[in-house]
Amino acid sequence: MKRRLSVFSFLVVACLVLAACPPPPAAQPAAGGSTTAASGSPEVIHMYSSLPLTGSSAGQNITVVNSINLALEQQTKDGVICDGKFKIEYTSLDDATAAAGKWDAAKEQENANKAVADPDAMVYIGTFNSGAARVSIPILNQAGLAMISPANTAVDLTKGEDTAKYYPTGKRNYMRVVAADDFQGAFAAKWANKMGAKNVYILDDTEVYGKGVADQFQKNAETLGITVAGRDGIDGKAADYKALATKIAGTNPDLIYFGGITQNNAGQVLKDIRAAGIKAPFMGPDGILEKAFIDAAGADIAEGTYATVAGAPFDKLPEKGKKYYADYQAKYNGKPEAYSIYGYESASVAIAALSKVCKKDRAAVTEAMFTTKDFEGALGTWSFDANGDTSLIAMVGNQVTKGEWAEVPADQLP
Repeated sequence: MKRRLSVFSFLVVACLVLAACPPPPAAQPAAGGSTTAASGSPEVIHMYSSLPLTGSSAGQNITVVNSINLALEQQTKDGVICDGKFKIEYTSLDDATAAAGKWDAAKEQENANKAVADPDAMVYIGTFNSGAARVSIPILNQAGLAMISPANTAVDLTKGEDTAKYYPTGKRNYMRVVAADDFQGAFAAKWANKMGAKNVYILDDTEVYGKGVADQFQKNAETLGITVAGRDGIDGKAADYKALATKIAGTNPDLIYFGGITQNNAGQVLKDIRAAGIKAPFMGPDGILEKAFIDAAGADIAEGTYATVAGAPFDKLPEKGKKYYADYQAKYNGKPEAYSIYGYESASVAIAALSKVCKKDRAAVTEAMFTTKDFEGALGTWSFDANGDTSLIAMVGNQVTKGEWAEVPADQLP
């Protein structure tokens, strides 16, 4: 025993003198829990986004992801908030598949479940497509996880007879920084009326968003006394629409309105309409307001196409909005697309709420986001109403000019 003590004593002395002793093993986190931050280092808060990053809508949504990253870079210190207590780590998820070429319900469900299962997840930015939101809102609602969309516009997500089914807990967790389709459809109908359209043909891609905005356009067009010569829902995977184009030609419309997204063959629809000799203006909602639509139809054929989107014209944006555009182009060496600024605004709301709450509490974060009032953001000063809708309902008209989307002057709009 004495010999063992002397050897041990020698080793202790050697360690102290030479500073050669190995560090003690690190403590392991309890099973099923998240790792506790080391003393002095921030705890991690996870923020997810779920957007279609596969298929032709990737270009649009990559700019949204870039904008979320830009907001984090500008409004935090390398993600750190709350005087160093927390660090926001952002994960971009893809809710599209190569097989579908656009958003996929099963993929969106997988993304929502992934976020819900992460105890450090406090915010979910998404979705881009309203149909995808119908999938994820109930999943996130049951987990009390805040969801903020930069692009969803379907009316029933926030108001109407069917809205309650998306919120099984009875408490709202979803909000959006973009105006709903009831405003966009009304604006498009008024614009068509100002153009002098008396006879319109309406198409939609049969999805939640496309059919919804086309319904609103039709309702408002009829109120204005515009005749609806016909209406059809298209198969977004059809090889061509020649028969449909012939049918439309027979009605001699003053304008054709397409409710839907680029990814449901909007470019091919326009190609076949023009091939049938129809020269009537072609108008759509923000679902076609992307470079991908021009590429799909061809620049020459897309030339002159009209599209609407929520928001203020560039010259009416506050300084924060103009600075966002300048900063984005300087950092990413390219122009942001239609929904980029809404991605930036969504992230800004989330960062502000997390910085205010300063704790990992989903209910508290959701409440802080949902009660946003007089927010001075890139879009202007605005608030969420009791349904989670933005108070900003201004609309902008756009037209393909020389192969690019450009804002239409205010004096040509309703």
